Amino acid sequence: MLYSYWAIALVVLGLLLLLSPTLLGVVIISARQVGIVVKNFSTRSLPAGRLVALNGEAGYQAETLPPGLHFFYWRWQYHILKAPVVVIPQGEIGLVVAADGASIPANRILGQVTDCDNFQDARKFLENGGEKGRQLSILTAGTYRINTIMFKVITAASAVENGMEPEDLLVHRVEADMVGIVTTLDGAAIEHGEIAGAIIPGHESFQNAQVFIDRGGCRGLQEQVLLSGTWNLNPWFARVEQVPMTQIPIGYVGVVISFVGKAHEDVSGLEFKHGDLVNPGHKGVWVLPLYPGKHPLNVRVLKVELVPTTNIVLNWATRIEAHSYDSKLSSITVRSKDGFAFNLDVSQIIHVGALDAPKVISRVGSMQNLVDHVLQPIVGNYFRNAAQNYTVLDFLGARSERQEEAAGHIRGAIGTYDVQAIDTLIGDINPPESLMTTLTDRKLAEEQQKTYEVQEHAQKQRQQLVRETAQADIQQQMVQSEQGVRISELQANSQIQKATGEAQSTKLRAAADAEAIRAIGQAKGDAYRQGVESLGKESFTAVQLMQIIGEGDVRVVPDVAVTGGNGSSTGLVEALMGMLLRDQVGKNKN
Repeated sequence: MLYSYWAIALVVLGLLLLLSPTLLGVVIISARQVGIVVKNFSTRSLPAGRLVALNGEAGYQAETLPPGLHFFYWRWQYHILKAPVVVIPQGEIGLVVAADGASIPANRILGQVTDCDNFQDARKFLENGGEKGRQLSILTAGTYRINTIMFKVITAASAVENGMEPEDLLVHRVEADMVGIVTTLDGAAIEHGEIAGAIIPGHESFQNAQVFIDRGGCRGLQEQVLLSGTWNLNPWFARVEQVPMTQIPIGYVGVVISFVGKAHEDVSGLEFKHGDLVNPGHKGVWVLPLYPGKHPLNVRVLKVELVPTTNIVLNWATRIEAHSYDSKLSSITVRSKDGFAFNLDVSQIIHVGALDAPKVISRVGSMQNLVDHVLQPIVGNYFRNAAQNYTVLDFLGARSERQEEAAGHIRGAIGTYDVQAIDTLIGDINPPESLMTTLTDRKLAEEQQKTYEVQEHAQKQRQQLVRETAQADIQQQMVQSEQGVRISELQANSQIQKATGEAQSTKLRAAADAEAIRAIGQAKGDAYRQGVESLGKESFTAVQLMQIIGEGDVRVVPDVAVTGGNGSSTGLVEALMGMLLRDQVGKNKN
């Protein structure tokens, strides 16, 4: 019997469980679902223009059912829609469109930010004045239990079907060395005369759009930029254009010309009367230049004029420097005092100091304007005027003097523009061909004259050398002659001494010989006298004659005697035979 009661109880319990959804109105919501309640009927109707009920009206209800078991949602009165939770992946954002709420004011295009727990509390959204349509607020990465009837969430996965690009729903990334230039699509209108919205503090780089609007942010181009990084930006609120940072090269400064900023306040001082300079952040030419490096500037509202701080060479010639400032310059045509027209090539070296660069730009606008509107007329007119005071030959023959005069005048003229003139150089001078021929001939004649003078000088030196060489030779001969004279004198003295000695010797010898001869003669005389006295003169003479013949081996009788007579030749033959016999006898003796 007891068993029967338990069986009946179990059957009843089973029937209750089977009928509980109907009898008790039980609804089960899983962990990854959101229960959207639709009330089928009610004694109250929704106000006109409303989609979601706040006070039990028939239709979609503001509250949703969280995960779990819910009672008393009978099927004849309620219909429960089970929607998946909204998931925003990492690196993405979610855009929200509200289907109900107040109307967006005419001066705005996006619904204001409303405290509603990231659109998870539709009641708070509606009660706190949430506006229907596209919302300023976005959903960042995470999971949300949202009434998808009240709020439509657009993600990268559903971007295309909602007329958007998937990359629009990604977290915006500004790359390194880049600057994000922002254009906002909602806010107040930009003031008259301005081209960009002023910088608004506190909106966390346009990520808090409501603060931007509440503090007077204007729609359109913004002065403030985004730096390198990632930003959760609502693409319905802000568009970003990435541009490279402004780079100031070595050897340059950047003069900033701002078209936006605070009210214009000139800080150039009373002495500078040719332009206005302002402090950074104000509208106008900034008094302080940008030095070499990278600068995150908004190039849509600022203009940076690069000014070289190194020496700049400008050529009034066919040659063009790499900076191209002199691309419009050409040779200067001048007319001389003697009426000749000719071309001058001129190079001007200038320098602009870093702190003077803003003054130069404030005065002329750009470096190209400085060249075209200041330097070109100053340099060109100076040489045209100066040429009228000189002949062509003055320019050709005294170019350095003309160059110094030009440098002094131009230095003073462009100094008033806060530009330093380093040097002025005259290049090629192109006089008329006929005059150049005359000058060339004159130059050739001068060079020939110099050549002749050099040759004459060389000849004179050569003559002088020959003369000095001859003098040296003569001097040597003179020395030799003097030595010879001295030697001759010595030899002569020696000879004289020798002769004197010999003379003395001869004299002594002669005296001795004379004495001897005298003695011999005397002896012979005495002998001759005695012989004569003894033999008589004739006998003594014959004796002496015979003695002389004997001593001199004088032949008295001939060796061959030839006799002949009667005209015969026998005498001659005999004579010859006799001579042969004599010679033969002589040989035999030898």
